Amino acid sequence: MSVTINAVATSFAVIEHMAAAGTPLGVSEVARLLNAGKPLVFRHLRTLMELGYVAQDPGTDKYSLTPRLFHVGRSIADRIDFLSAARRVMPELAATVKLSVSVSQIEDQGVRILDILEFRSAIEISTPPGSLFDFLTSAQGKVAMAFSAQLMEQQLGSRTTLKTADGRAVDAAKLRAELDQVRVQGWALSAQEVLLGVNALAAPVFDGLGQLAGTIAIVGSAQTLPDDPPATMIEALVSAARKLSEQLGYRKGETKT
Repeated sequence: MSVTINAVATSFAVIEHMAAAGTPLGVSEVARLLNAGKPLVFRHLRTLMELGYVAQDPGTDKYSLTPRLFHVGRSIADRIDFLSAARRVMPELAATVKLSVSVSQIEDQGVRILDILEFRSAIEISTPPGSLFDFLTSAQGKVAMAFSAQLMEQQLGSRTTLKTADGRAVDAAKLRAELDQVRVQGWALSAQEVLLGVNALAAPVFDGLGQLAGTIAIVGSAQTLPDDPPATMIEALVSAARKLSEQLGYRKGETKT
């Protein structure tokens, strides 16, 4: 049984035909391309216009796609490029530190795990891709705030006390001091702050524009990844983050916060 929603299919057909045309189109032209009625096409164009994906020229009444669609497509392409590059770096890091490795990207509500390479051991810790970590307690979230002034301002502002998603209180002054240190040292630690008995170490990944593209992290138990991680683990992580950044076009000294 088909689960196709006709309205959604029609909207995407409108978008695809407008993109292929490469020039503004009127309602009649779009209707002809879709072999559909003008009232139906008009409703879809108006809906897409309200959502910001289509704009109408008041002089000609013709419609064209807006840059918003470009940004959606670029976001998807960037994510694919990020993952492809990350998967070339993750195996070496996992083998070096003998811990699981994850990569993530920043979203409005937290840091989303895109992929994880599990290191097989007696104690296995796995975070499913798609998991969302908050900014305040996760190593990935701390990295995100430390290397994005805008994000740090959004999350902290002038508040003195913060609350995590599960209601735990966080001292804003202590967190700011920790983020300052993260920015200097180039990595962040989350010691049993997300899950009891589990620690994570994360480092920033930058793109060709010097902007924060995501994070790479190693995850382990409090025994395999101690609260005071050895220099060898830190160096391996930071080196992997640097390699991944370089594959995304980053050059040292181009960081933008």
